[in-house]
Amino acid sequence: MSIAVCAEGVTKRYAGLFGRKPSHALRGIDLVVPAGTAFGLIGLNGAGKTTFIKTILGVARPDAGTVAVLGGSPDDTKVRARIGYLAERLYLPHALTPRAYLSSVARIKRLPAIGDEVERQLARVGMTGDAGRRMGGFSKGMKQRIGVAAALLGAPSLLVLDEPTDGVDPLGRADIRRLLEEERGRGATIFLNSHLLTETERICDRIGVIAGGRLVREGALADLCESRTAWRLRFADGADAESLAAAGLVRIDGEEWRCAAEGPDELDAAIGLARVAGAKLVGLRPETRDLEDVLAEAVGKAAP
Repeated sequence: MSIAVCAEGVTKRYAGLFGRKPSHALRGIDLVVPAGTAFGLIGLNGAGKTTFIKTILGVARPDAGTVAVLGGSPDDTKVRARIGYLAERLYLPHALTPRAYLSSVARIKRLPAIGDEVERQLARVGMTGDAGRRMGGFSKGMKQRIGVAAALLGAPSLLVLDEPTDGVDPLGRADIRRLLEEERGRGATIFLNSHLLTETERICDRIGVIAGGRLVREGALADLCESRTAWRLRFADGADAESLAAAGLVRIDGEEWRCAAEGPDELDAAIGLARVAGAKLVGLRPETRDLEDVLAEAVGKAAP
C-alpha cells in the first residue's frame, strides 16, 4: 500500500506569551493516509487541525514525532513541488488578474507550458470569462475558485485543502466536488479540512476526528457512520404492525422499522418476537448517522 501521509507521535507545543502557560496543539498524533484516498480531518475550533496541516506542509516542525509526506520529508523541495495547497485564509493580490496570478504560481512551481496549464485550470473552475479582470472586485466564491485552480496547477500528487467550499454557492460546491473526483480519478490524494460536514461526507471516504490535539477517531466513513446500537428492519407484506410494535420496534415509514439494541442478543430477541407474531424479515442494516453525530460522540468521549 502506497502512503501519502504518515505521522507518528507528532507533538507540537507553543510557548506561552506574557506569562501564560505553554499550550499543546498536538499530543502524539498517529495517522496514516493511503495514497489515492480522500481523507477528511474534522474537529472543533482549536482542536489542532490547522497545526497538523502545517506539519504536513513543513511550515511547522513537530517538537516530537515524525511526519512523512509522499515518501519523503515535508522540508524536501521535490516533495513540496508535488503538493497543491489551498489556505483557509486565502489572500489574492487585488491588482492582479486571475491569469497573471496563476501564471506567477506556475512559474514558482517551475511548470512547463505555463500558458496552456493556466488556461486549462481557469476553464476547469469556470473562470475563463473573468481571467482578465482584476481580482479586487471578486466575490468570496470567485476568489475561492481561483484558489482551487492554483492548488490544481501541475497535477499535484497530494491536494491539501483547508475549507475549499467556504463562501461558494451550492452550484459552485458541486463544481468543486466534481473537480476533486476528477483529481482522485487520476490518482491524487485529497486531504481536506472543513467545518462543512455535509461537504466532507460527500467528498471523503476516510475521516479523522481530532480533539484536544489528539486523534480520537479514524477510519472509513461508512464504518464510522454505522450505528452499533440501532438497526433498520424491513418485513414482508402482511406483517402485523401492532405485533411489531409490541416487540419493541418503531415504525420509521411504510416499509422500515427501527430497533434499538445494545448488542446482538437484544437484536436477535426483538427479531424473534417479530417472527413469533408471523412477521418475515426481508431486510436488516445498521442505522446510519451523519458526521455531525460522529463528531459530537467522539469529542464527548474525549472530554476530560
